Amino acid sequence: MNGYGIGMMAKSLAGHDKGKIYVILSMDDQYVYLADGVYRTVDKLKKKKKKHVQIDYTITDWIKNLLKEGKPIQNSDVIRAGREYGSQNS
Repeated sequence: MNGYGIGMMAKSLAGHDKGKIYVILSMDDQYVYLADGVYRTVDKLKKKKKKHVQIDYTITDWIKNLLKEGKPIQNSDVIRAGREYGSQNS
């Protein structure tokens, strides 16, 4: 799989948030816009250059269902996705 997609998990590779896990909620040519649901909410996304994140092409089941149903992603959904992702990769 190639490219970035909404709902995919991403790990910060640079900056003060290095190592932090986020969910990609938006993107453009040069940047991805990330949320963790707590400090970076869906209303205040983290803008990060694509070269500074490691993409994991995983989309958690919870986020996948929301996207399929066309429902908006909320902070609680991002938090739940982070927990699901953490339990899958620990």
